[in-house]
Amino acid sequence: MTRVYVPRDSAARSIGADEVAVAILTEAAVRGIDIELVRNGSRGMLWCEPLVEVVTEDGRVGYGSVSADHVADLFDAGFLTGGEHSSRLGVVDDIAWLKDQQRVTFARMGIIDPVNLDDYQAHGGLRGLRRALELGPEATVEEVLTSGLRGRGGAGFPAGIKWRTVMQAQADQKYIACNADEGDSGTFADRMLMEGDPFTLIEGMTIAGVSTGATVGYIYSRSEYPDANNTVREALAVAYERGVLGSDVLGSGKTFDLRLRVGAGAYICGEETAMIDSLEGLRGMVRAKPPIPALEGLFGKPTLVNNVMTLGSVPAILADGSAAYQSYGTERSRGTQIFQIAGNVARGGIVETGFGVSLAELVETYGGGTRSGLPVRAVQVGGPLGAYFPADKLDVSLDYESMIAAGGMVGHGGIVIFDKTVDMSLQARFAMEFCSKESCGKCTPCRIGSTRGVETIDKIREGVDRANNLVLLNDLCELMTDGSLCAMGGLTPMPVQSALRHFPEDFQR
Repeated sequence: MTRVYVPRDSAARSIGADEVAVAILTEAAVRGIDIELVRNGSRGMLWCEPLVEVVTEDGRVGYGSVSADHVADLFDAGFLTGGEHSSRLGVVDDIAWLKDQQRVTFARMGIIDPVNLDDYQAHGGLRGLRRALELGPEATVEEVLTSGLRGRGGAGFPAGIKWRTVMQAQADQKYIACNADEGDSGTFADRMLMEGDPFTLIEGMTIAGVSTGATVGYIYSRSEYPDANNTVREALAVAYERGVLGSDVLGSGKTFDLRLRVGAGAYICGEETAMIDSLEGLRGMVRAKPPIPALEGLFGKPTLVNNVMTLGSVPAILADGSAAYQSYGTERSRGTQIFQIAGNVARGGIVETGFGVSLAELVETYGGGTRSGLPVRAVQVGGPLGAYFPADKLDVSLDYESMIAAGGMVGHGGIVIFDKTVDMSLQARFAMEFCSKESCGKCTPCRIGSTRGVETIDKIREGVDRANNLVLLNDLCELMTDGSLCAMGGLTPMPVQSALRHFPEDFQR
């Protein structure tokens, strides 16, 4: 029986993947052909979704941008045996865009049935958890520490130090909190992992739990991610049924319970202490530090807070060893990063590769330049609070240290591309407006500074006392950077100042 894969990823579904799946089943039935249809995650080549794959003697052959109307033609062309068709992409694993990547966290993405635990294990799943149970807590935490894994949420704090702090904390209850509140513009890696390989996240959180002494974990997701949330719920039910979660994790006698909590869509709840407030049933407000969550977090107990990509990297680190993970990347930026290419781009999607790849390679080689065909003018890295880089500065290396030296940040790995028609003064205004709307309001520099920032940029754009208002805008950025309680207000000046520095002409029109 021929196996056919059609993605259940929400990006593919938004452009007809469900209809394609139904059409394939219907057409096969009409022709009297027995097939097995599997709804997999996306491979990350979003420009050619829905991507239909067929298992053949040569491997899994892909057909891109398939619509329900194409299905009869595909059958006529013999696609079930890899037949030629205008949409045929060849053996998917041999496509250069995928072949040149270094997929570790996303190693199973688009390959397996996301909610089939046997499929997950057949492709290496649960090896990390089993090894962690054999090693014990101290050795497991040491593996994470020596791997060089740093938080993929933006700050880049060494994950192993957080793990060790929680492990050594004395308390009757500890928690794991996964920050899946992926709100940065141009980012979608968390969503894709939760939709395409949720057991990787579950395994990573369970490893964190049994090694730090935490017995309860929470996945804090977004209400805007209904497909991801439903898939995670399905996977959690399977994990409990198969003994991966519960009072006897894989027969070890260890307890770890995992629950999904869905927030109301506040960007500020991506900040760890605001997320903890929300998990406690409160309005998401940033807390002053100290105390740090690792010592006094959820319900006042030691809490390990990591994001989806950080926890999703852990199974591979434990399965293959910290040295294997360290072999990727550069200097103090070890391992791989999942870059998300979006905006005005010809080939948007997911690229996982070791730290140190240049921004130019992501934009030109993987992204294929702009979708409009016009020259690239600016690229924003790291979400709505990340810096803008002009076209002549794209040779920067994408690692933590190089990006800081260049006045930017890696952040969550979002790459948003703009062509020459963009008005960078409007982009600077957007950063301030975004902050004013999403601020929790607790500190004055963020709450009032962002509002005044919008007003000041409007005056500059209107030509009102432009010279003095430009000075005022820079002073305001300095105040917000130094005086804000968290990164919401502290990083808002980054895109504004980079726009002022690299595109001053846009503020003089």
